[in-house]
Amino acid sequence: MRRGWTAVSAATLVVLTACSSNGGGNSSSAVPTVNADPAKVSGSITVLTNRTDQLGNGTLDKYVAEFNKTYPNVKVKFEGMKDYEGEVKIRMNTENYGDVLPIPSDLSVTQFPNFFSPLGGSAELSKQYQWTDYATVADKVYGIANYGTVTGFVYNKKVWADAGVTGWPKTPEEFVTDLKAIKAKGQATPYYTNYHDSWPLTQWTSAIGSPSCNEGAKDAMASVATPWTAGNDVFTVDSLLYSAVHEKLTEDDPTTTNWDNSKTLLATGKVGSMYLGSWSISQMRDAATAAGANPDDIGYMPFPSTGGKLCTVLQPDYKYGINKHSKNQEAARAWLDWYINKSGSAQAEQGISSVKGTPMPSALKDFGDQGVQMIGQKQEKLATVKKIDKGAEINLDAPDYRQKLVDIARGAAPGDRNSYFAELNKKWSESQKTVG
Repeated sequence: MRRGWTAVSAATLVVLTACSSNGGGNSSSAVPTVNADPAKVSGSITVLTNRTDQLGNGTLDKYVAEFNKTYPNVKVKFEGMKDYEGEVKIRMNTENYGDVLPIPSDLSVTQFPNFFSPLGGSAELSKQYQWTDYATVADKVYGIANYGTVTGFVYNKKVWADAGVTGWPKTPEEFVTDLKAIKAKGQATPYYTNYHDSWPLTQWTSAIGSPSCNEGAKDAMASVATPWTAGNDVFTVDSLLYSAVHEKLTEDDPTTTNWDNSKTLLATGKVGSMYLGSWSISQMRDAATAAGANPDDIGYMPFPSTGGKLCTVLQPDYKYGINKHSKNQEAARAWLDWYINKSGSAQAEQGISSVKGTPMPSALKDFGDQGVQMIGQKQEKLATVKKIDKGAEINLDAPDYRQKLVDIARGAAPGDRNSYFAELNKKWSESQKTVG
């Protein structure tokens, strides 16, 4: 789940880089293992979490209670962070960043050995888990995802049906037309940006690959000088967001949006749709139940297509790692292994478990029924894309540039879509030449 995603300041990144350089020489190659006799595993560990909702409602305590039935001598304590990405990066400037934690999303994979213990060889772990390549350095895996998500729009089926929309929009143009139909009905805000909390705007980046059904679409940005031009996925993705806002199909004042409240708004039919990973389905259904609405009204649809076939990008959510400085490596590994393999949390979240052979979640049955193709996202040129992105000071994985896009679309900042895309293209091409 991406709740709490925030932009990270340049100062924080600089400090982290310095810390990783200093810490590199101390990196241990030892793989934390677990005694075959659970009763002999002991220690007290702290698990950092972005799931403040599960911390508050007792879900995490229930997992610990089950875990302690197998490992009675391991004490587990949680520390929840609403601004997870921002807070944990500050903590990682020290050795005190918990024992087990979700690895910050925009931490370079090459830095993983400076902060985390290796969990095993990639050849071995890739037989058991999906997405180990996302956390592999020199054939060692430093993080394992609990589950993966697909990308698309979580939506209220009743709102869309009441507006006369009976099928998923096949193209971006159809999607905007459907939002207009919802607005004309006058009972719901067609699309909700969650601009104020900002991190939901970063979710749109995960759509790259879906419109063209091309798993290499993001990698292609390494060699495309002007990605914000027609024919490129990032152009399609950002154009759709711009159109929704410019056509006044979103909330009246995006500066007043509220993430927690937005779940209730969508669940009760006051909002029609939001672009979020499929992890959001269970949260919206829980919100519907809490509000006395019908959880079955919550549906999920893929990003509309530019190539004639509906596709969705399947990728891992947070990867979990073990702090290399932890004094309780064995206990930390026991929790990590149990949580991913035995807790059932992936299934409870309607996530696609990283454990190979696990059935698909029921919430994505419609994707199977309607033949939506699930594609990966190639990683071969990811490092180059990130270097270009950093040099261009755009930051595809932070909300700032899309907040500006929304501001331009609603008339709160000068320019229009074309002028802003030209600005982004100029920054990208200049940085690309430098990285070259």
